[in-house]
Amino acid sequence: MNIPQELKYTKDHEWVKIEGDIATIGITDFAQSELGDIVYVEVETVGESLDAEEVFGTVEAVKTVSDLFMPIAGEVTELNEKLADEPELVNSDPYGEGWMVKVKITGDVSALLSSEEYADLVGA
Repeated sequence: MNIPQELKYTKDHEWVKIEGDIATIGITDFAQSELGDIVYVEVETVGESLDAEEVFGTVEAVKTVSDLFMPIAGEVTELNEKLADEPELVNSDPYGEGWMVKVKITGDVSALLSSEEYADLVGA
């Protein structure tokens, strides 16, 4: 299982890449493997400010639909437009081309998990 050390994680299986005051967010390799083939990603919160743990969208797999939770408070500034036509990027490249949203950080990031803490959570 791939758990990049340079990223931060949540107990809800989102990853966060922090660059200055911008966070790129997606779901982890563990999450995409548990969901199976991703067929649709829906995010209708671009331009909205959300608190940590609020739902920012949904991801639909062949067998289920799961909510996507904000790992940190911030304003959703960008959606990965590629996912409209290629939702399978979440499966094939969850930490790269499969990112979901970019957020302008307005809240505390200290509650995020390190790669080691996330590995312990998922038993990796």
